[in-house]
Amino acid sequence: MKNLWEAHGVNHLVATPYHHQTNGMVEKFNGTLGAMIRKFVNEHSNDWDLVLQQLLFAYRAVPHPSLGFSPFELVYGREVKGPLQLVKQQWEGFTPSPGTNILDFVTNLQNTLRTSLALARENLQDAQKEQKAWYDKHARERSFKVGDQVMVLRALQAHKMEASWEGPFTVQERLGAVNYLIAFPTSNRKPKVYHINSLKPFYSRELKVCQFTAQGGDDAEWPEGVYYEGKCAGGVEEVNLSMTLGRMQRQQIQELCTSYAPTFSATPGLTERAYHSIDTGNAHPIRVQPYRVSPQAKTAIEREIQDMLQMGVIRPSESAWASPVVLVPKPDGEIRFCVDYRKLNAVTRPDNYPMPRTDELLEKLGRAQFISTLDLTKGYWQVPLDESAKERSAFITHLGLYEFNVLPFGLRNAPATFQRLVDGLLAGLGEYAVAYLDYVAIFSDSWADHLEHLQKVLERIREAGLTVKAKKCQIGLNRVTYLGHQVGQGTISPLQAKVDAIQKWPVPKSKKQVQSFLGLAGYYRRFVPHYSQIAAPLTDLTKKKQPNAVQWTGKCQKAFNKLKATLMSDPVLRAPDFDKPFLVTTDASERGVGAVLMQKGPDQEFHPVVFLSKKLSERESNWSVTEKECYAIVYALEKLRPYVWGRRFHLQTDHVALKWLHTVKETNKKLLRWSLALQDFDFDIQHISGASNKVADALSRESFPESTG
Repeated sequence: MKNLWEAHGVNHLVATPYHHQTNGMVEKFNGTLGAMIRKFVNEHSNDWDLVLQQLLFAYRAVPHPSLGFSPFELVYGREVKGPLQLVKQQWEGFTPSPGTNILDFVTNLQNTLRTSLALARENLQDAQKEQKAWYDKHARERSFKVGDQVMVLRALQAHKMEASWEGPFTVQERLGAVNYLIAFPTSNRKPKVYHINSLKPFYSRELKVCQFTAQGGDDAEWPEGVYYEGKCAGGVEEVNLSMTLGRMQRQQIQELCTSYAPTFSATPGLTERAYHSIDTGNAHPIRVQPYRVSPQAKTAIEREIQDMLQMGVIRPSESAWASPVVLVPKPDGEIRFCVDYRKLNAVTRPDNYPMPRTDELLEKLGRAQFISTLDLTKGYWQVPLDESAKERSAFITHLGLYEFNVLPFGLRNAPATFQRLVDGLLAGLGEYAVAYLDYVAIFSDSWADHLEHLQKVLERIREAGLTVKAKKCQIGLNRVTYLGHQVGQGTISPLQAKVDAIQKWPVPKSKKQVQSFLGLAGYYRRFVPHYSQIAAPLTDLTKKKQPNAVQWTGKCQKAFNKLKATLMSDPVLRAPDFDKPFLVTTDASERGVGAVLMQKGPDQEFHPVVFLSKKLSERESNWSVTEKECYAIVYALEKLRPYVWGRRFHLQTDHVALKWLHTVKETNKKLLRWSLALQDFDFDIQHISGASNKVADALSRESFPESTG
């Protein structure tokens, strides 16, 4: 066999388990070919063995992405003539070239093969460089020195295809860039060569033993560095159960929560599933002096620092970084200890992990019959920092310099890190569990399902080493407050407490006060038909050319009162039911466009699902009536794409000219372009009178008498 390999130029490499250098290309080929044959057999279960040659033909005729040539070209020096190429030659009237003698044919074939082989090698080298550059983006160079302690990934004796880390063992010799000779001093085994991918460094840890002596009082000092277990407050007995639950249901939920009693704690846990890092690039350390605070604030800072030291949240620091401290009161009366990290955040590279859309979370909860919410105890504090991030998190007070061991509030990428953690925590449970940062919601249509869903989520939380604040948990409710909204039993409505705050808002005197009011009111724009049109006189006051001291006019006061009154009317949106058809109504006025997505409820009446509105720019205000009405349709359908795309629906407008939108000619380029953009949607346009268009048209005319719709 050895002579046969030498005669054919075969370099025999033996592939063994966990030997990474030799079997990559072969396994890749076998995997690709196996997947093709598996799919082919499924589609041709009766005669797959008869048409297997066609499959191999197709595989050999396809160019390799790294070589740039198909296997057929590299063997025969020409492209394979498949069925499509033969048809193409017949269409084009292809005339075959005259024949040539054997010597010229062989010479041309050799030249073609040499050229193809050279190009294939160049393409392969380019592909290897590209793949290496892609791999090196996430790869980290590792190396060991002689005498280093390492852990070795070795196959198990009982199951050869499974492996586990064993050690520590000693590096005896380095053999090249990636191979090491590992000695086993504690056994009689001979030294063995391992690839670096099968090695990892061993870190020895000092064993610390703390001796506790009982004191005569409750004010005994805790040894520094010991994790504070906290008092019994915050236990499972503080969980809020729905008053609508029956006696048996309350007993079931109490038994479930009791089985997870350690998870309900006022003391934050500490997960190992995520670490937060702070990437400041080449920025120099930033050091800011502490802010001046009142004696009462100093007392609060001292109390917070003492508590955080006892819990292991912070430790004394010698970092070159320092940020000042601020205290922020929370709605429940507690104080949130925050650090002003604005200068640190300015030099921190952003983490663009997406946050969940509030409207999508609310729509999931809206149709549920049973909802439970869980609030993670000081959620950020349950995520550890890596060592470099600890130095950068240092904060300065009148007591000295400290740094966080866990993720503090106020860091630039803290929400992204925590959202990534909870998304991974609830992976696979999206049909009945959602989370926005540390606020988890479980929703179900039946009580039996809800118990099962709640148990699965609590199990995930316990496995992750996280804890839940019991007194903020709400279990088994029909309607619940989530993200500033009342949701449940098919409805979504704004939180009345925040609406009352809008109603009591004083008349703004400055541009900044107008912006503050619009910021608060804009949180509920989804519930206000034509919000942008109603608020137009107020948004005009915030333009750059307007003075800081606003000129309050009658139109401003009317818009101000109208916006407050509309918000106080407590409109309720229906949760979408994707098993029923949708109806979209649109309208345009002189200054804005709006739309409503509606659906029939159990009472066979149309209920609003989504309100949309947009203020037109000065250029858009100069469009013709037909263009504005058409733009209202385009704007609405693009915003409502998650609801209506891929299903048949009706669209109503009070502009009769738009009934022929699907057949618009090239006379108006703008309408033609919009008509083509709407081809992805399956809908028919119905004309209704302005009086019948009660939601879109009537409200638009009431707010703006000059409406053109």
